[in-house]
Amino acid sequence: MKHFDWWLPLKHNVTVLRLAGLWPKNEVYERNVYTFYAIFVWVILTGSHNMFLLGTIYFTDNNLESFTQTIVILVTDLLASFKVYVFISNIKVLKDLMISLNTDLFQPKNQNQIDVAWISLNLWRLTYAVFYTMAAAAVTFWVILPFLDNSFRTGRLPILAWYPYNVTISPFYELAYAHQCVSSYYFCTAIANIDLMIAALMMHVGIQCDILCDNFKKLQAFKSTRKSEDDFSKSIVSCVEHHRQILSFAKSSNEFFDKILLGQFATSTIATAVSLFEMSLVDPLSGTSLSHLMYVSGIIVQVFLYCWYGNSVEVKVSIFLFGFKEGVVLIL
Repeated sequence: MKHFDWWLPLKHNVTVLRLAGLWPKNEVYERNVYTFYAIFVWVILTGSHNMFLLGTIYFTDNNLESFTQTIVILVTDLLASFKVYVFISNIKVLKDLMISLNTDLFQPKNQNQIDVAWISLNLWRLTYAVFYTMAAAAVTFWVILPFLDNSFRTGRLPILAWYPYNVTISPFYELAYAHQCVSSYYFCTAIANIDLMIAALMMHVGIQCDILCDNFKKLQAFKSTRKSEDDFSKSIVSCVEHHRQILSFAKSSNEFFDKILLGQFATSTIATAVSLFEMSLVDPLSGTSLSHLMYVSGIIVQVFLYCWYGNSVEVKVSIFLFGFKEGVVLIL
């Protein structure tokens, strides 16, 4: 059967990560133009954005509303910075997983297994489109909010931030506005694609469980056929080795994203609580309230993404274990 490239359906995700400066050609960053580009967009562009947000907390007056508005964005941006750091630090682990997934042991053995795999792959593609569209829509609404309520006439920026110059006059206002827009979209792109890459790893664990279940069911055919005991032994050994490799793949995947998930759930709790508190301070029909509602909805979907794919893996593992016990009884 033709070799199936498991990562080919996910090439768009990899392409976006490469454009974001998060996917070096080799396992580590080298002294080249791409590394300089990654340093520029992350250290200079987004790093300065976080510095200006921190400055807002330090230099602003004792205004509770201003503080809560700033802390929501700051927590999210710091989480994005943490995610990128962990992602870059473990890029070698991720690329090793990509290589191991395309080995012969993980390959589908028949057309039925390919069809089952495409069900999960197409669902991931749909998830990618919906999740990224929602994230981009939320950021877009956030950056155009000053134009929707005409507050840009007073020099209001999409995100409350402190700058070492007067941003209420031109051209400093336009420069600060553009800086916040570019930084926000970059954070959105980085977070969404890292989250979806983690979902892809969990999806592949589930697909391999489906393939292993199908291979195990084929063992029952030996009971009613005249195949040799050597063929039967080889099939058993192949299933056992496949199972061991799935466990190894899942363990390496957990090592890759466990810190990211911990940070996600911790900061999501804080950001959601502060956003809901902020909504209680403003008019429920105002643009600020709507922007916070979209933000909270995005966090819920983001957490749901991890829970959905994680639960999917647990369900498929349970099905395999149940099928294994039943299969042993039938074979014996």
